[in-house]
Amino acid sequence: MTSRRAFLAGLMAVAAPKPSWADAGSPRWLAGAREADGAYALFGLAADGADTFRLPLPARGHAGAAHPTRPEAVAFARRPGAFALVLDCATGALIRDLTPPEGMQFNGHGAFTAEGDILYTVEQRATDSRGFLGIWDSAYRRIGQIETGGIGPHEMLRLPGGGFAVANGGIATDPADRTKLNLPDMAPSLVYVEDDAIAEEVTLDPALHFASIRHLAHEDGTLAFAMQWEGPAGQIVPLLGLHRRGAAPILASAPGPEQALMQGYAGSVAFSQGEVAITSPRGGRLHRFDARGAFLGATMRADICGLAPCPGGFLTTDGGGGVLRVTGGQARPLGLRPRAWDNHIVTL
Repeated sequence: MTSRRAFLAGLMAVAAPKPSWADAGSPRWLAGAREADGAYALFGLAADGADTFRLPLPARGHAGAAHPTRPEAVAFARRPGAFALVLDCATGALIRDLTPPEGMQFNGHGAFTAEGDILYTVEQRATDSRGFLGIWDSAYRRIGQIETGGIGPHEMLRLPGGGFAVANGGIATDPADRTKLNLPDMAPSLVYVEDDAIAEEVTLDPALHFASIRHLAHEDGTLAFAMQWEGPAGQIVPLLGLHRRGAAPILASAPGPEQALMQGYAGSVAFSQGEVAITSPRGGRLHRFDARGAFLGATMRADICGLAPCPGGFLTTDGGGGVLRVTGGQARPLGLRPRAWDNHIVTL
């Protein structure tokens, strides 16, 4: 027979509120950075750009995956990486240190299902850069993997209607030093994954096979993808693509001289209220487009890369420590930190 003490303890456990992102200071975004002393950390950012927490990382991170309800985040090493840390953002505790199976490498991104019961990690096989999604259960135990249908996958994105989009960058890399091994034959692709199988694959015109598909954003049924050019230097090419399921992709560019200033490199992409933007740390620019791909304007900022939606526009970060809100093309600083922000911002 259950004792009264055990019964009451069980009742209290059921009644106790589950931890939420409010316990971590209610951050709106997550971002990694290198601090002035060379240390690396993951930060929570509030709606006004202020820090809500700081959690140390053992080395440079790239991006993160935020649990949809619990104050937990997975911080991924810079690709190709060997660590992914599951962090309690409320207490700072390390929940789990994820390690890919032997012969596999993390590629800097991952995503939870909408319920938060499954984590997918973007990975590649070290010997040939073949792409996989690792599958982990709610206790962060490895339970399987599926192929992404391409080489060098990078970002994956959970879609509102279910399933995921995955950007296969197309680049095979040396497992030790990131040397690019297959540029003449690279073949990027965009795939949609449903029920752990590829449901649709999108490729570019062969003339654009040097355009590595890297990062993703989604709004109202349109998927945006940001590209990085690995072909002849100085060639002016589109760096933003827009795709709706079952249709051909639309490629978007600024006018020629402005597009050239991006230096063939888009670092991040985000939608916000009908606009889509890409950033270029090499070009020191943010480009804005409408949802059909028409160019709206450019905003200049040195080493700009991190990008996320915010009310009225976009939140951006840069390598000089800046946190800015961009509205109608005008940048307003929300703060300057003694740190160099990494490439991406995760929206909660």
